[in-house]
Amino acid sequence: MTQHTSIHVRCADHVGFAVASLDDALRFWIDGLGAQLVRTGEMGGEFLGQVTGAHGAQVRMAIVSLADQTIELLEYRGLDRPTVPAKPFDPGFAHLAFVVDDIDALLARIATYGWKAQGIPQSIASGARAGTRVIYVVGPDGATIEFMQPPASVQDL
Repeated sequence: MTQHTSIHVRCADHVGFAVASLDDALRFWIDGLGAQLVRTGEMGGEFLGQVTGAHGAQVRMAIVSLADQTIELLEYRGLDRPTVPAKPFDPGFAHLAFVVDDIDALLARIATYGWKAQGIPQSIASGARAGTRVIYVVGPDGATIEFMQPPASVQDL
């Protein structure tokens, strides 16, 4: 191994999702999942280009908070975007996972916002999370969230 200077990653700050429509995304996160709106804003220019590589773009952004997680929603304007979203299994793709009490009720609710389960929730067969039901859902923009419902015996603790 190569010798490295000691670094210390202090904490995670937020997760970000690029969205086609900030207004639609906010409806899903706030009305669909119960997130709290923290702030909105706009950015662009040299700063945005240097930070993200999105030279010439303008961004409408919003920060929401849900389950002690800060989520940044970014609507990029002025750029050509792919017509087909990336898939959850493409290299470099990321997802966010939330633990929920009732995965079936949640899936029914978020379907009204255009989010689609990738199959039927499955129970983890063994290990530390045995009995936990899990499912990936993909939103209209291709963003992926994993929902996890622990078994009743764990939820009751």
